[in-house]
Amino acid sequence: MPAFDLPATELERYRPDVQEPPDFDGFWRDTLKEAAQTDVLVSVRPAENGLRLTRTWDVTFRGFAGDPVRAWYSRPAGVGEPLPAVVEYAGYGRGRGLPHERLTWVNAGYAHLLMDNRGQGDQYGNGGSTPDPHASAPGGPGPAARGLLDPRGYHYRRLITDAVRAVAAVRALPGVDATCVAAVGNSQGGGLALAVAGLVPDLAAALVTAPFLCGIRRALDLTDASPYGEISAYLSVHRGAQEAAYRTLAYMEGVSFARRAAAPAHFGVGLRDTVCPPSGAYAAFNRYGELTGVDPRKEIHAYPYNGHEGGDAEQVRRQLDWAGGVLEPGRVSSPRG
Repeated sequence: MPAFDLPATELERYRPDVQEPPDFDGFWRDTLKEAAQTDVLVSVRPAENGLRLTRTWDVTFRGFAGDPVRAWYSRPAGVGEPLPAVVEYAGYGRGRGLPHERLTWVNAGYAHLLMDNRGQGDQYGNGGSTPDPHASAPGGPGPAARGLLDPRGYHYRRLITDAVRAVAAVRALPGVDATCVAAVGNSQGGGLALAVAGLVPDLAAALVTAPFLCGIRRALDLTDASPYGEISAYLSVHRGAQEAAYRTLAYMEGVSFARRAAAPAHFGVGLRDTVCPPSGAYAAFNRYGELTGVDPRKEIHAYPYNGHEGGDAEQVRRQLDWAGGVLEPGRVSSPRG
């Protein structure tokens, strides 16, 4: 796929206006306050993972509306001291999969919580185990369009709330340094990590690659690839629903969350990404932290000939090196050797 978005020189200074609802902050404050009325942990049970060097627990925590959300919690075997923690969010259509699948952050020496995606898990990977009991609102069959006409009933209100609660859950788990928690994700997971950065004021770091839900209106004009294509397909049938949909999506806009974020941030983007166009990632990066009164440490890595995979393993290595300097500043190389 050839480059189709703005030229790289324009992306580097791209700072679009954001149409925020006047009650954006109140909407999320009330949503999270309601979710926080119950204790976050439901159960923590040892899980067999077939591995000798990693221990895993099957965690259930309370997310949106107190709903049970599943997660895998893993940490290096034989390590007793509290560790910095990484909360990872999976991509669109994926669930948490199997406990031995995602080991990079554990092998780097971190405690690791991988959150399940409610109502997803049936398109890629090895499935999920968290239903979405509120998924009956009008909308398309895919999560991106579920409840699209009302922000209070939209799928991503619930999923973003789950993502914030996952940070509270990992802080309540044994063996975690609760003062040092990072949010990590690619694609949909990147959008969730960015939302968490804007909603959790004491987050230690955010690592975001190819984020979904950034520059949403422009993305809908640029691509028909899923998940944005599911929203376009819904609006192609419900032709009078555009303004209601735009109003809902404005509450989920990643650029708005980025403006409110203060944690150090590491971004990655493929300039030929037709799934999550690069202008969305740059809009979030360029406006990151502007409402906080601080100048957060941030950097972005662009891959001119890559698409939605971004820098792939090279980007992951850059994340590891950067995270080591932010979460464990005493170390001069990759975290925990």
